[in-house]
Amino acid sequence: MTDRVEGSRASDLVGGDDAHLRETTVASTKVYEGHFLTVRRDVVRLPNGREAAREFVNHPGAVMIVPILPDGRLVLERQYRYPVRQVMVEFPAGKLDAGEGGLVCAQRELLEETGYRARRWARAGLMHPVIGYADEAIEIWFADGLTAGERQLDDGEFLDVFAATQAELEDGVRDGVVTDVKTIVGLMWLARWREGRWPLSWQDV
Repeated sequence: MTDRVEGSRASDLVGGDDAHLRETTVASTKVYEGHFLTVRRDVVRLPNGREAAREFVNHPGAVMIVPILPDGRLVLERQYRYPVRQVMVEFPAGKLDAGEGGLVCAQRELLEETGYRARRWARAGLMHPVIGYADEAIEIWFADGLTAGERQLDDGEFLDVFAATQAELEDGVRDGVVTDVKTIVGLMWLARWREGRWPLSWQDV
């Protein structure tokens, strides 16, 4: 076996027998349980038979919405994020409630945070933003045919809603103004879709 990479194809991205990479859980301990996050410390058996510790966060999952206005601009938010101590530019997003489906959550979050409703929706895909220390998965949704209404912010939630073009958002990423990873991924997906490279399956609601 060699560690040298000879070349790659798209089919190489999907592994075959990955048993030589997998870790199995030996013991699991809940370290902390908060309002919606749980921290665990597990003991795992490595592929070579040895044991190691894994500390990680359990997350209920979330959605992110790429809302497209009739003129092609995008609906964005500016919100203070305490862990990084700064105001971030983001696409609308929010966590899944217990038993809630992705589309229902996306519709709810878009209305609550921005006041917009959408006539058409498309699920683009799924991303895992912080695989080194959390199991969080975020569904990416696109929203089109927007109509404006009243926001329904949660108590203690403060954010500004504004619109920007794709080019303006791309410039923000380039210049380090936009650093939120889910927003960068949503922008990439938007660009590929508008180029005709990544199709979306739209549904009217």
